[in-house]
Amino acid sequence: MTRFWVGGYGADMDGDAEGIGFLSVGGGGPSTLRLRGTAAPAASPSWLAAHPTLDVVYAALEGDGAVQAFARAGEAALRPLGEPVRAGDGVCHLAVSPGGRMLIASCYGDGRVVRFGIADDGGLVPAGVDKAAALRAALFGAGGGGSVGGGSAGDVAPGERYIPGADTPDVGPDARNGPTSGVSAPYSQHARDPYPTPAGEEPRVSHAHAAVFLPDGRIATTDLGFDLVRIWRPSGQVLALDHEVVLPRGTGPRHMVMHPSGHLHVVTEYSCEVFTLASARDGVWGLVSATTASPIAQVGVDFPAELAVSRDGDTLYTALRGSNTLAALRVRAGGDALEPLALADSGVDWPRHHLVYDGTLLVAGQRSGTVSVVDLDERTGAPRDVRHVAEASSPTVILPAR
Repeated sequence: MTRFWVGGYGADMDGDAEGIGFLSVGGGGPSTLRLRGTAAPAASPSWLAAHPTLDVVYAALEGDGAVQAFARAGEAALRPLGEPVRAGDGVCHLAVSPGGRMLIASCYGDGRVVRFGIADDGGLVPAGVDKAAALRAALFGAGGGGSVGGGSAGDVAPGERYIPGADTPDVGPDARNGPTSGVSAPYSQHARDPYPTPAGEEPRVSHAHAAVFLPDGRIATTDLGFDLVRIWRPSGQVLALDHEVVLPRGTGPRHMVMHPSGHLHVVTEYSCEVFTLASARDGVWGLVSATTASPIAQVGVDFPAELAVSRDGDTLYTALRGSNTLAALRVRAGGDALEPLALADSGVDWPRHHLVYDGTLLVAGQRSGTVSVVDLDERTGAPRDVRHVAEASSPTVILPAR
């Protein structure tokens, strides 16, 4: 039996998930995918990440702005491994280092990128924070040369945001919220959403959205609000900003995937594109190519979410919320370039996350409350028919269990 943990939105985020769910696939293959119940009660565990060697799962409790560790406690159950630890407003993504000693939390609501240590048992260890460096705004943008760490997010004053060219952040009660009208479609279903970021509007607001550990130990993070990919260096118990890659204005970089070739592919929420980044010999990352996610994607209607890579590395997959489709892109030129390959129905409403499993894509439909199983062509890797649909509770992420 193959098992998956599934995260989702609960009542505090206008969803119906009661915590981390448990999905399983029986001997009959992906068509037997079923929701088996709730593995652990939790408030809107919208993103899940696994420890590389321990049977421990980390959950981003988005509505509470906290992160919590859970340990396996049976066939289909998880138990809390310590209390939730404060991260930042709208914490929406977690990444665990390959060595299992560090966790990076990305916070959409206030733009924070927060580093936590991981103990021998997999529990979270809040790191120290260089408060003076944090106030030099390294957490939120270029320049300043400061560092940031983890721990309780109260170490950085609420409302701080990076102002390009400034040495210190602009601090104010409304600084992080930006405009209060014209909320973009990905978030307009939640009337309570305090973090709208309409593309191209002012003032620009920092929205950290994802992190990836690079092969050399540095960390790449996306800032959807400032159209940046930031490269960080671990420095003691904190993170130091190394450099930034500036993407075109209004593109909205969201999620990333590290390709086996060493390229970093970044999907953009607002412009429906996939950017390819590469590292030069001196370690500086830069943009090498860009392509549309699909020739028929409609900017302002479609909003790409996740980005996944096939097992052979030949194909990338993204999902377009809006048209509710799956777009496949062929990897060319040793990873330097991509080209649109195919487009197919996702089988769900608002495909928030997907992963490659056993010749299929498993797709989490946030608004439909379902997870679909979409066949992949054995020869080309293109998505084909929807094989099966299982019920789930406002699913936002699917994580293979050990």
